[in-house]
Amino acid sequence: MTDYRRNRVPGATYFLTINLFDRRSSLLVERITLVREAVRQVRRERPFHIDAWVVLPEHMHCLWTLPARDTDFSTRIRLIKTIISKGIETGEARSASRVEKKERGLWQWRFWEHTIRDDRDYAAHMDYIHFNPVHHGLTDTAIAWPFSTLRSAIARGVYPSAWAGTTETIDVGERA
Repeated sequence: MTDYRRNRVPGATYFLTINLFDRRSSLLVERITLVREAVRQVRRERPFHIDAWVVLPEHMHCLWTLPARDTDFSTRIRLIKTIISKGIETGEARSASRVEKKERGLWQWRFWEHTIRDDRDYAAHMDYIHFNPVHHGLTDTAIAWPFSTLRSAIARGVYPSAWAGTTETIDVGERA
């Protein structure tokens, strides 16, 4: 198996993006119960803290903090993808390579990972996650998207309630 260069910092917080292979799919929101159960099951077996999460039709963004001395976000992602794949009927289009390897065609092989550097980086990625449904035109306000941790973040005082109802475009995302 290929050893991708990943920044592995024990106990760090990571921003992760996980994509379906078919970027036109709406599978993740159609099967949100399965997605949630997969995450619960993996967290029972390999605990991690969910700082933020948004599930969009064909991809997910999340912010996880791993336990001290733990760097293994890759296995957690693999397990979540596997559980979801096993809960979805087969029949998706597959490349010859995937057929040969007996792999499903649901997920992109890789995922995006970014190690959070500081409080400013953390805040930018929290905003990016929660504003992403608006960015993609799925809803007019962040609070209107049902598959996000925004409501719990507001309840915890991370965001003022007015932030979630804004219809203005805000500058969110990675900063140099």
